[in-house]
Amino acid sequence: MRPCLFALDFVYFTDFAETKMMNAVQFGPDGAASSMHIGKVPIPEVRAHEVLIKVHATAINRADILQRKGRYAPPPGESEILGLEAVGTIETLGPDCGSRWKLGDKVMTLLAGGGNAEYVAGHEDLLMPVPSGFTFKKAAAIPEVWLTAFQLLHTVGKIQAGESVLIHAGGSGVGTAAVQLASLVGATPIVTAGSNEKISRAKELGAMAGFNYKEGDFGHKVLEATKGKGVDLILDCVGESFYEQNMQSVKTEGRWIVYGLLGGGNVNGDMLAKLLRKRISIMGSTLRARSIQYKGDLVRNFVEAALPHFDSGKLKPIIDTVFPMENISAAHMYMESNANTGKIVIEVRKGDAKDEL
Repeated sequence: MRPCLFALDFVYFTDFAETKMMNAVQFGPDGAASSMHIGKVPIPEVRAHEVLIKVHATAINRADILQRKGRYAPPPGESEILGLEAVGTIETLGPDCGSRWKLGDKVMTLLAGGGNAEYVAGHEDLLMPVPSGFTFKKAAAIPEVWLTAFQLLHTVGKIQAGESVLIHAGGSGVGTAAVQLASLVGATPIVTAGSNEKISRAKELGAMAGFNYKEGDFGHKVLEATKGKGVDLILDCVGESFYEQNMQSVKTEGRWIVYGLLGGGNVNGDMLAKLLRKRISIMGSTLRARSIQYKGDLVRNFVEAALPHFDSGKLKPIIDTVFPMENISAAHMYMESNANTGKIVIEVRKGDAKDEL
């Protein structure tokens, strides 16, 4: 049984073996960021092929905000605690685990929930080694957004060298990761973002061009940047409000991946006619509810193709701010303000001087 959402009224002692309780992020029935707090819940029990991770750092994502507001429930059987990633050390190996991992290993992992807590259970196939020289906090900016970006570009989008890709929310965690991953394979990234500062940062990371959507339509600008051709691929987390400009931006026989609906999900008019005329392929993609087998394959491909480039410094996780877990309300309010460029990381346990960013 996974830890439930609401804290239990038990006396808390610090000894792990006696209490089997932990601190975890909680939120109230109103779904407001201001009602978030730290409460006591049971430490999760590990199932077959799972390990128990002592969490040192985690992060927040848009999905956490949606879940808090009651609009994005965790998959059946998964923890109701927020948090889609965690970084820490292996505390316990569960039943039927293989020999790859051992107690004390520093790992980062993708989760379906439960990461915003002192301990979390994670499947062994979704574990990744913390890159050489990375602190726990720096590694916490990798799992969810980089695996999402890798999935969108490679597993779903089939990006190729020489192609162009339009990346919306270019200053977000997924956006900053996608810019770097696209550049890594010889593709040309173009971004949209809501501030000129975010555009400048994306260009520093490898974007060929960037457009502030608050300063007017970007469709014709994308066409100008691609010499009238349009982009081969769009990574779209916005949906409705960008529909017309996306249709203008994508080339004939291009691909368009929708992985979020921050701008709404209703499109009216002649959408199908335009799709037909340009022979566009539109695909929807999510990650959280995918099977362990799918996620495990994604992790293995990412570890092989991308993880070594963190060790070399060619790929860099972008961290905007680090909040201690007790300031989780402020962290969520900050994300909702859309002021961040890159990841908002949550420090669960205070590290020593060596764990500074």
